[in-house]
Amino acid sequence: MRKQMEGSQAVAEAVALCRPEIVCAYPITPQTHIVEGIGALVKEGKLKRCEFINVESEFAALSVAIGASAAGARSYTATASQGLLFMAEAVYNAAGLGLPIVMTIGNRAIGAPINIWNDHSDSMSMRDSGWIQLFAETNQEAVDLHIQAFRLAEHLSCPVMVCMDGFILTHAYEPIDVPDQSQVDAFLPPFEPVQVLDPGNPYSIGAMVGPDAFTEVRYLAHHRQLGALSAIPEIAAEFNDIFGRTSGGLLQSYRTEGAETIVVALGSISGTIKEVIDDMCDSGVRIGAINITSFRPFPLETLRHALTDTKRVVCIEKSLSPGLGGVLASNVRMALRGLGLPVYTVIAGLGGRPITRPSLRDICSRATNDELDDLTFLDLNWRVINEQLTRARDTRHSGPIAENILRSLNPGGDLTAS
Repeated sequence: MRKQMEGSQAVAEAVALCRPEIVCAYPITPQTHIVEGIGALVKEGKLKRCEFINVESEFAALSVAIGASAAGARSYTATASQGLLFMAEAVYNAAGLGLPIVMTIGNRAIGAPINIWNDHSDSMSMRDSGWIQLFAETNQEAVDLHIQAFRLAEHLSCPVMVCMDGFILTHAYEPIDVPDQSQVDAFLPPFEPVQVLDPGNPYSIGAMVGPDAFTEVRYLAHHRQLGALSAIPEIAAEFNDIFGRTSGGLLQSYRTEGAETIVVALGSISGTIKEVIDDMCDSGVRIGAINITSFRPFPLETLRHALTDTKRVVCIEKSLSPGLGGVLASNVRMALRGLGLPVYTVIAGLGGRPITRPSLRDICSRATNDELDDLTFLDLNWRVINEQLTRARDTRHSGPIAENILRSLNPGGDLTAS
């Protein structure tokens, strides 16, 4: 059924249609509306046979989900930003134990300084934990990916994060096709765990493993991820057959046929990129875009095949690895090893900074002329950067960086303004 609704509420309804038995909730902006929505469905009796557990922290939320999953229950939780960092130990435990938990990440910047707006720093911090990471471009795709995530997690016995841009998607209202229960039931079978705690057949889960076996355990986690490279497109194809729309997969190409420049990105920014691509193609520029849905596992061979015939690649990404540059670009370069293609990194949208069409068009135009540096920061305010560098050079006790930057942006004004 097509409804005009908030992205978070749509995800709440999609998760409920997957019939979770345990939902662990701890509020943190911008994912709170999701668990609030599921809680309301449980209270109203619309989501039956589900225990909604209010916990005391994000660490507790995932810890309860781990216990519930190990006991054979379909389990779900959600978090964002510092909340994901707080549950970091449990994030690694869930993956190491091979438990098919689904978790929504309402992508948000990590402090300090504190920032509640969108970028991808939180998900990137857990990219090597062993969770599958799927990024949604739209709220419709966020709905669809959650339904696919339960199927994928339980097929591989591996946890899955569905990453959706905070506020840009979680709080946006738009028309969304929410499936009916019969469609989801036809796609997602009842949960049959690979491993389950059973008093009648007792064994340990998560026992101590020494040097003689730890490498093999980690390899098998890697093996599960490699298995996802074939399972993700297969599940997406079956989803298309049942629901009648294309969603998910490893990556999605846009106007890449004959493109000499291809822009690669994750998440909602791909929508704006496509608008810029359309304008530039209409002007005769040979440019296209690829939106990567599966960041973990990273589709090295699929992406390599998609980029082989282009002349250059531009990675626009909402995260920064200080001292290195772009996380996404590093993975793209790995996919293109030996081809000699230039890969430009553009860091954009950190902490929710707007990524505008004029700025994107300027970046893409410069890229097509090979005028970009290897690493570019979109719309960086060099005036305030240079003021702070001068301040730090000239004054030993130069003060906190964030407050100094705010003071440079708003002399004599409120330090919370920008």
